[in-house]
Amino acid sequence: TEAMEAYYTADSADDEAFMGALSDAALRVHMDLLERAAQDEGSPMATTLSLLISVWPRAYLLQVGDSRYYILGNGELSQVSRDQTVAQDLVDSGVLEPAQAARGRWADTLSSSIGGSQSMPVVTRIEHDWDYVHLFCSDGLTKHVSDDRIRDRLSTMTSSKQVCEDLLQDALDDGGTDNITLIVAR
Repeated sequence: TEAMEAYYTADSADDEAFMGALSDAALRVHMDLLERAAQDEGSPMATTLSLLISVWPRAYLLQVGDSRYYILGNGELSQVSRDQTVAQDLVDSGVLEPAQAARGRWADTLSSSIGGSQSMPVVTRIEHDWDYVHLFCSDGLTKHVSDDRIRDRLSTMTSSKQVCEDLLQDALDDGGTDNITLIVAR
């Protein structure tokens, strides 16, 4: 609801203002969740957020946490979002190698979330292309299915439903140790 309010009230012709409105919307939800948790005797409530709002010919990704957003275009798979985890922060600062981070204890520790101790929304502007395939997914998929396998599945898909079922099965076949959420769209 907050993002839709930003969509209808912010000037989408002014990128900076529009992106700021989306970020502010996420922070309002974050604050609301913190207040609700305090009213419920401090029971923790936190979540990730991946939201794509299209204002042709652009789209805006609003991202908080470690759920991912990928684009497949011209046969190349690109991770547009950045994992907001302690492990990724350590990789970015040069303390850990990516392979170490993926298997370490910090891989599942969020450094930013909606309702957590810290929320740092990131808004990314994306130029649309009719040929893009879009994938939103939780880390339950990416813990078990490589980017190469995801690219191969998306490149040969016959429908969004079919590729979601195939990717889900790939993750389950590899152990499926976390919730597996995914959305694929063209």
